[in-house]
Amino acid sequence: MSVTISSPVTGASQTGLTSPTYTLVTDIAPAPNGKQSAVSALGGTQTGVDVHSVSKPFTVTVYRPQQLKTLPAANPVTGVIKNIPTNNYKVIVRKGVKPAANQNDMVAMATAEIKIPAGADTYEPEDVRAMLSLFIGALNQISSGLGDTCISGVL
Repeated sequence: MSVTISSPVTGASQTGLTSPTYTLVTDIAPAPNGKQSAVSALGGTQTGVDVHSVSKPFTVTVYRPQQLKTLPAANPVTGVIKNIPTNNYKVIVRKGVKPAANQNDMVAMATAEIKIPAGADTYEPEDVRAMLSLFIGALNQISSGLGDTCISGVL
């Protein structure tokens, strides 16, 4: 099964946002190894939040490696595999923001990079899934606090 983000997306809790939802439309990713969606409508209470536009993007992009790597052969004498490659996956959310009054819009980004050693996908897929489960669960659990930290600087 491939990565498909269904619309609308229910946003995680954040201070000042009530029941946030995001309606997505398919967009063209900046690279052929990615899938991108743009926010076309907002739900819930999100006063002051803008949907996607050219000057204020609001997108989510998922990337897979351009070339998937496999596990190289082990040394026939020692049985050791040197230089195990990794397959790197990324999820990037971009949001156009204004840093101050009368200033040009800039792009804020949240990036998650997932690095899986080649071979782990077949030898221990349950451990890879457990890592991702905790990662996504922890981000969801700390969403509001992380938002507060990004605003206040207090961890």
